[in-house]
Amino acid sequence: MDATNSGDIADLFKQAMEQQAQARFEDALQSYDAILRSNGNVIGAYYNRGFVLLSLQRFDDALESFQRATDLAPDFTEAYVNQGNILKELNRPNEALACYDRAIALKPGLAEVHYNRGNVLHALGRPQEALQSFNKAFGLKRNFPEACNSRGLALKDLKRPEDALKNFNTAIELKPDFADAHVCRGSTLRNLKRFREAVESFDHAIRLNPYDAAVHRNRGNALRDIRRPDQALESFDRAIALNPDFAEAYSDRGNALGDLGCMDEALQSFDKAIALQPDLAEAYSNRGNLLKAMKRPDEALESFDRAIALKPGFAEAWWNKSLCALAMGNFEEGWRLYEWRKKKPEPVAFRDCPQPAWSGEESIAGKTLFIYAEQGLGDTIQFCRYAALAQAKGAKVILAVQDGLIRLLNALGPAIQIVPLNATPDAFDMHVALLSMPLALRTDGNTIPANIPYLRAEPEKVSDWRTRIGSHGFKVGICWQGNKGVVADAGRSFPLRHFEGIAKHPGVRLISLQKNDGVEQLQDVPAGMMVETLDGFDAGPDAFIDAAAVMESLDLVITADTAIAHLAGALGRPVWVVLQHVPDWRWRLDGQDSPWYPTMKLFRQTQRDDWSGALAAMEKELGELSGVAADGFG
Repeated sequence: MDATNSGDIADLFKQAMEQQAQARFEDALQSYDAILRSNGNVIGAYYNRGFVLLSLQRFDDALESFQRATDLAPDFTEAYVNQGNILKELNRPNEALACYDRAIALKPGLAEVHYNRGNVLHALGRPQEALQSFNKAFGLKRNFPEACNSRGLALKDLKRPEDALKNFNTAIELKPDFADAHVCRGSTLRNLKRFREAVESFDHAIRLNPYDAAVHRNRGNALRDIRRPDQALESFDRAIALNPDFAEAYSDRGNALGDLGCMDEALQSFDKAIALQPDLAEAYSNRGNLLKAMKRPDEALESFDRAIALKPGFAEAWWNKSLCALAMGNFEEGWRLYEWRKKKPEPVAFRDCPQPAWSGEESIAGKTLFIYAEQGLGDTIQFCRYAALAQAKGAKVILAVQDGLIRLLNALGPAIQIVPLNATPDAFDMHVALLSMPLALRTDGNTIPANIPYLRAEPEKVSDWRTRIGSHGFKVGICWQGNKGVVADAGRSFPLRHFEGIAKHPGVRLISLQKNDGVEQLQDVPAGMMVETLDGFDAGPDAFIDAAAVMESLDLVITADTAIAHLAGALGRPVWVVLQHVPDWRWRLDGQDSPWYPTMKLFRQTQRDDWSGALAAMEKELGELSGVAADGFG
């Protein structure tokens, strides 16, 4: 029916509002349409009609209705706000932003509009501008946990995780049952490597909303970070139970299964993730890591290539491919791809220097080259040899290393200046990350610099330790445990008790070179097994000074894959390294020798997680060494 006068319109408007309040949206729509057929200038009818259409999920029609309202009343702030909200949901962010800006120009004090504007800017990848909007929203309305939480997300994107965490904490203080804030807090804590706290935050979020599959997945990844793969697997399984098509959770589940040594089942989980989401590059990259761990490197490379094809800028996949190539001895490709470590989400080897980076193409004769260490102590000991090569090319070399290694690496020679890792020289011409040196100098399998020794122990220390240790027996320095806090150490270390067979050889003296993690095992050695410890061993701030001197007094060093292996190799001491089934790339996939260290011999697991074969081979060879099996040592 058509309304013909103002009284009829008023009655019909009242009727439409009642129908709308009763959720009789189709009836309400007919009533508003009747009003507008009678009088197309009733602003309130267009405005209310927009809400009815929203309730009917007719978003484009709702948008048009609100637009008609602002056509008739250009200062109708609320209609602009609703247009912005709809445009945001329709993924038309720039138009949404224009509507919010118009609303703010009319009424600057609307906190919710500043908040919505910030969310649009954040979605557009403009976190700094988004932060300004969230700051305005929170300034206008202090009890606004959602704005505080969104401000934290913007700060997180701006690489200010500590500030982001403060905002998530504030949001939770304002609204303790704010599940999303607990999730954001957990993710930020994980980025800050505060993994146990991250698990606690995810646990809290799950208590508030136990049916959020994504949070269970987040919890699983945090549990993997603290090396609790069995519990992580439970979280991934719960995520999948809640969302059976959750491809990312299947991929993460594969990682946990790999951690647990369930390799075939892990492969099935990755394949399931890919079947659910064929363009999931992360699943292919994870699958490649598993295949590499299963000693199937050619298949691993295929998976990495598939990940890269799907996501060409996927730094993690390029990095994983580089490690596989290096392990296979393909140095030319491996070193080149290894540079992708600088583009990872948590980049390795990044220094923001105004001077140019040295690629190896430019002459460095007469130039000052600043080289800076990266990654672990073992990496620094292994690759510091390249400083001498740069010096041989005529460069004045400044090498920044971990503080504890400065004294040890002064042995590289007086012409190489050793400085603390966090130092940047006042003046230099070019810079290069330490592990970019092999690429710059075009290192391949035939040109690995192995001029051993390139480090030397301090003579006074050697004399002191030689006297204290004595000359009797066949002296074997042992190290069995790396740093438990380092993810890369997973699977490399083995229990001290595995040296029991070696300790039984007549004349053998086991002398501990272990520091920090693992020394507690000295309190629980098998009956009859003796391991000597050294008082004051590397007790000062300088790492490995005593270890280097002690090694000069030993007949042999036996170690897990730790920095001790690199130190013994750099000193040119006889050293045996016990390696996991698929070790770190630098040890290659097969063979007993190391091109990096001529005095080193490698003993490998024959099966994953089984140290017995490697140790048995070592015991046999030690028994044959110098006739120890028959005669013992004098």
